[in-house]
Amino acid sequence: MHPSPRRHFICQLLAVGGLGAASLAQAQSVPAHVDEGSDQAKALGYLHDSAKTDAKKYPQHTPTQRCHNCSFFQGEADDAWGGCAMFGRKHIAGPGWCVAWAKAPG
Repeated sequence: MHPSPRRHFICQLLAVGGLGAASLAQAQSVPAHVDEGSDQAKALGYLHDSAKTDAKKYPQHTPTQRCHNCSFFQGEADDAWGGCAMFGRKHIAGPGWCVAWAKAPG
């Protein structure tokens, strides 16, 4: 006995829907990186590389301040990229810096 065309169609529809959901979940698992040129990044003086911070413009910056040792960084200390409370769902560079930097406890 062969499956009816309707049953075959429904099975194919479910399979395609499952693949679409899996692709969407995978795409959402890789957050976008903050663009240094964005208005928010400029307002916070954010750069992907802390060493490039303008010392005259940001005299409070020190060479040891990096996103990965900031209390707002949402990742491990050795992560190249991680979340940040200042930038919502976008990721920032671990070796980056911005004016919101606050020493992580510990």
